[in-house]
Amino acid sequence: MSKLNIAVLVSGSGSNLQCIIDACESGSIDAAVKIVISDRQEALGLERAKKKGIRAEFVDFKSFSGREEHEKACSALIDSECCGLVCLAGYMRLVTGWFVRKYQGRIMNIHPALLPAFPGAHAHRDVLAYGAKVSGCTVHFVDEEMDSGPIIIQTSVKVLESDTEETLGKRVLELEHKAYLEAIKLFSEGRLEISGRKVRVK
Repeated sequence: MSKLNIAVLVSGSGSNLQCIIDACESGSIDAAVKIVISDRQEALGLERAKKKGIRAEFVDFKSFSGREEHEKACSALIDSECCGLVCLAGYMRLVTGWFVRKYQGRIMNIHPALLPAFPGAHAHRDVLAYGAKVSGCTVHFVDEEMDSGPIIIQTSVKVLESDTEETLGKRVLELEHKAYLEAIKLFSEGRLEISGRKVRVK
């Protein structure tokens, strides 16, 4: 099996991106990050890519007439690097059905809560407000709804009485770094099979 080429879409600091890059470089995942794309020019994720000699592209949403047109420009970049997997890593845009259908079964996201509970952009705040006793992270394939695709991996952590959004977020982020790498490794080995809502590990 040839090495898996990965495209990563980021909007922010890119800590999950850095873990993916490091795992690919160390050989713990038989893959290579070929391109990093961001909708924000100031995203630290782009700088992380440049430091490693990885192609880094800012695609300005304001330059396009709509979401699908923006995604078609991103898709052209992804395809130019022959990427077999698209990873959303802190990418703050909802992707359209067009993008999901094009990369069906080849696009992953990580969410900082145990889906289907607490979807959306403020998971840690919502977990604490609800009084949940356990939180964690979810790696899932992306479908046409927000944070709703078939789940690949979930890992959990206890919510402490003293937790703030920041302290809970820090512990969950540590889980994210491990879970995303595990999911990508399984994908690179051809061991993930989607059957309806379920993802089976072969």
